[in-house]
Amino acid sequence: MNIKWYGHSCFLLTSESGVSILTDPPAPETGYNVKGVKCDAVTVSHNHFDHCYLAAAEGEPVVITDEGEHDVNGVHVIGFPSFHDKERGAKRGMNMMYLFEMDGIRILHAGDVGDQLTREEIANIGVVDVLLVPIGGKYTLDSVEAREFANSLKPSVVIPMHYKTSLCGIDIDDCQNFVSTVRDCRIHKLNDCEASIYLNTLGEDRVLVLDPCVESEGDQMEFDI
Repeated sequence: MNIKWYGHSCFLLTSESGVSILTDPPAPETGYNVKGVKCDAVTVSHNHFDHCYLAAAEGEPVVITDEGEHDVNGVHVIGFPSFHDKERGAKRGMNMMYLFEMDGIRILHAGDVGDQLTREEIANIGVVDVLLVPIGGKYTLDSVEAREFANSLKPSVVIPMHYKTSLCGIDIDDCQNFVSTVRDCRIHKLNDCEASIYLNTLGEDRVLVLDPCVESEGDQMEFDI
């Protein structure tokens, strides 16, 4: 499968057969100009402007916003409700995490999760191969909390998201604290926005740091992971 980061919590996941799913597209006010993305479906973790800009997708893809099981042209998607804060949603509401089963790989997009999971929630989610987790703090988990969250799920690969970049206009932390927090892991800074991920080469305790995609910068390289 291929994974492409547009910035913030927005990824395009594409299977080997060409099925593609766009996650949490951000509005232009965030600083990320995501538009004209061809995809079969869009998942939305919650109804905040930096996660639900459906105009970023081209055409009329399926829009997934709720919990439970969904099928996108053979790709299995499961929504798991969680909290956007540490007050059981009283401060910022609910958040939907999505587990994608694509090319034999289980990818969990944690949305804007703001609290740790219970043992029951971890058991319900099951095996996670690749975790996409927010690390910027203030509105979500911070770098230390994100490490704890990842430790509870034990993924092979962690990809940080929802942090300050040169394009981001939102006041959240950058990725440096998180990189320091996971310095005992194998850290891959690709200096690119996308990578191909294969089940037989996932490895263990790996952190993959992507750059947000800027289409106008010309052809992007692609790395195999």
